[in-house]
Amino acid sequence: MNARTGRKAKMPFIEKEKSATVKVKMKTERFYQDLAETFKALSDPTRTKIIYALCQEDELCVRDIAAIIGASSSAISHQLRTLRNMKLVKYTRAGRIAYYSLDDIHINNLFAEGFRHIEAK
Repeated sequence: MNARTGRKAKMPFIEKEKSATVKVKMKTERFYQDLAETFKALSDPTRTKIIYALCQEDELCVRDIAAIIGASSSAISHQLRTLRNMKLVKYTRAGRIAYYSLDDIHINNLFAEGFRHIEAK
């Protein structure tokens, strides 16, 4: 910030061509907010366990997820609601039972990459 004008100081690029190429590929601010929210949703260990369980099976009900993870159905329902609001999981109903699954293959792939990254350490 320039103290005299109150404007941001212009930073010249070192690698102008590279910088120009990357700059054109940059997405909107909203895109990066959504991406950060996706990673934020994955920042909770209970939610990552839920996603891992759903990576292993196409769909699971709340009670089964709770039993697998060792948490209450209420806690799992709360976390599933968060994941559903973030469009990471979806559900279908069979009578009174809701079956949850990953929203799409991208979630599985994203999680699998993170999983491999941690296993490689």
